[in-house]
Amino acid sequence: MTPPGTSSRHHILSVLVENKAGVLARVAGLFARRGFNIYSLAVAPTDDDRFSRLTIVVDVESAPLEQITKQLFKLINVVKISELDPARATEMELLLMTVRSEPGVRSQIMELVGIFEGRIVDVSPDALTLVVTGPPGKVDDFEELMRPYGIVELQRTGRVALPKLDRQAPRLRSVTGKVV
Repeated sequence: MTPPGTSSRHHILSVLVENKAGVLARVAGLFARRGFNIYSLAVAPTDDDRFSRLTIVVDVESAPLEQITKQLFKLINVVKISELDPARATEMELLLMTVRSEPGVRSQIMELVGIFEGRIVDVSPDALTLVVTGPPGKVDDFEELMRPYGIVELQRTGRVALPKLDRQAPRLRSVTGKVV
C-alpha cells in the first residue's frame, strides 16, 4: 500500500553532492535537458559542510528511475545516490500558510492548528500565518481543511527524507560471553 501523499509513480532519491557553487544548477539542468519531471526538490548542507543533500521526488512516468540515477551519477559532483522506499523512510514537509481569519472563525482555525500540532507564527486583525510540519499526507490534509477559510498565501518546502532506523535491538551478551 502506498502511504498518503506518495503515489507509486513517485520515487524518493537522496543525493549526496559536493557543496560547491553550481551543483544544483547542473542537477536541475540535467532534469530539464532529459525531460525528467521533478515532483519535489529540497536541498540543504549536511553535518559535514563539504556536502549537501538533495532530496528529489521524481516522477518515474517521465523516465525510468534507473535512467535518472545513471544520468545523475555522470555529474562530477554527485557522491552518492540512495533510493528511499517510502515505506522504509521518514518523510517530512513544512507548510507555511497565511489564511483569512474573521473573528467568528479564528477559534476554529486555532483548534485545527492545535490538532495538527502546528503553530501560529504571525497574526493580523483578519489573517493568521500558520506553520505545520509532518509527513506529506498530514500536510496535504491540513491544507485541504484550511481551503474553506480562504488561503491568502501558501508555501511548502517539498519533502525531505532519511531512511528509517533499524529497530532490531542488539542481542545482549552476559559477562561470560554467552548470548542472553
